[in-house]
Amino acid sequence: MRILQAPASVYVNSQCSKLQSRDAKFLEGRILQSANHDSLLSRRIVRRRLCLTRRCANSVSAKASSLEADASSMLTREAESDVLKALSQIIDPDFGTDIVSCGFVKDLDVDDASGEVSFRLELTTPACPIKDVFEQKANEVVAALPWVKNVSVTMSAQPAKQIFAAQLPAGLQTISNIIAVSSCKGGVGKSTVAVNLAYTLAGMGARVGIFDADVYGPSLPTMVSPENRLLEMNPEKKTIIPTEYMGVKMVSFGFAGQGRAIMRGPMVSGVINQLLTTTEWGELDYLVIDMPPGTGDIQLTLCQVVPLTAAVIVTTPQKLAFIDVAKGVRMFSKLKVPCVAVVENMCHFDADGKRFYPFGRGSGSQVVEQFGIPHLFDLPIRPTLSASGDSGMPEVVADPQGEVAEIFQNLGVCVVQQCAKIRQQVSTAVMYDKSIKAIKVKVPDSNEEFLLHPATVRRNDRSAQSVDEWTGEQKLQYGDIPEDIEPEEIRPMGNYAVSITWTDGFSQIAPYDQLQSMERLVDVPQPIPA
Repeated sequence: MRILQAPASVYVNSQCSKLQSRDAKFLEGRILQSANHDSLLSRRIVRRRLCLTRRCANSVSAKASSLEADASSMLTREAESDVLKALSQIIDPDFGTDIVSCGFVKDLDVDDASGEVSFRLELTTPACPIKDVFEQKANEVVAALPWVKNVSVTMSAQPAKQIFAAQLPAGLQTISNIIAVSSCKGGVGKSTVAVNLAYTLAGMGARVGIFDADVYGPSLPTMVSPENRLLEMNPEKKTIIPTEYMGVKMVSFGFAGQGRAIMRGPMVSGVINQLLTTTEWGELDYLVIDMPPGTGDIQLTLCQVVPLTAAVIVTTPQKLAFIDVAKGVRMFSKLKVPCVAVVENMCHFDADGKRFYPFGRGSGSQVVEQFGIPHLFDLPIRPTLSASGDSGMPEVVADPQGEVAEIFQNLGVCVVQQCAKIRQQVSTAVMYDKSIKAIKVKVPDSNEEFLLHPATVRRNDRSAQSVDEWTGEQKLQYGDIPEDIEPEEIRPMGNYAVSITWTDGFSQIAPYDQLQSMERLVDVPQPIPA
């Protein structure tokens, strides 16, 4: 049990207050006696002296109360510091930082007198695979403090919101992560992976949606069986209301009552854009996009309209599949969309105690090795997996304890962890440190951190306002930008650039590649005292 002791100064002041209070009462009594025995003393003077005496006593009492409140406040702050120090022992394995520095600890309330402590852990996603571990460890480390008698931990997740929501259509502003499932080749099981991944994430506690972007051959109406198989319109807002199946929202051209589309590419791009951006998705932690095959207009439109957080690549063991998949990976690389996992579908089956590889081996591992994608998942050939795609019931829902569900669970954990890392890296990639008047840059997927002078960044703007688009002549001159210019706001723009608003009112798009090529600060400025 913790013994709380007030500082010595508080004790001394308390004793002085008692003495002063006793002297005040004695003086008050003497004045009243004087009024009774001395008829020459004016009652007005007595009343004034008595008033002054009482005011003095009240002042002493107020000062004592103030000192007592200050002491209590100081002890509460000390107790809060103890709790935060204990919680800082818990390290988030994805970020490599303690949960206090990550900003997870919210609503901390400490009653050091009774030993009651309560707080909330706000994680980046409700699908965090180690949220139970965080809760258990938080209880343990705080309960270990000698003065703590009871600990109350509440778990929650950050509200669903894009890092750069202001730049997006209204329907996409409350979606935290958008995952593309792509193969760039038809018939490899991409839709099967997309649907089962979505329901796996939902089973982990996340709010999930699926967008079937294949207008020519939508798969979603076959793979799921919602009661309402037609999309509805909100006549007032002129928006699309998604259909829903087992808690997952979904939109597909197949639910638009049109079946499969017969139209030219530019029209298809417009349809996809409308279906995706005018849908009332609401708050989602993950939107899984089932990408159409290929690397043409439709795929580029999707990648440019939608701020994709990450991509999952689906392939099969054949060499022919690898060739097409490689083109897709290069497309995502050029568009600065990180590929976080490769799923090799139909890779083997077991019979008579042996494992057979009917389509060969190595396509998935070749993608991983050649492009540096960190995670590879093998999906076996299972009749139930194929049948579930035709029955309208995803395999991970039909058999949640089976081998296939376990593989998708591991894939789901991988996607959750990688998306959290990417969001953290993007949100802190470019920041302004006012104390040293320098811009700190740490590009995602790079261990290098460097400093740039704000004026250098502003002078290197490559927009039409600074550089003639026809001749390439520099219109912005060196002397046009003052040395003391500062950024007012820095916002991420996808995984490739930041938008910087300057004190002169100019808004600049600064790609990471350009920032990396600028002249850097070698001598780190000394912090400016506050």
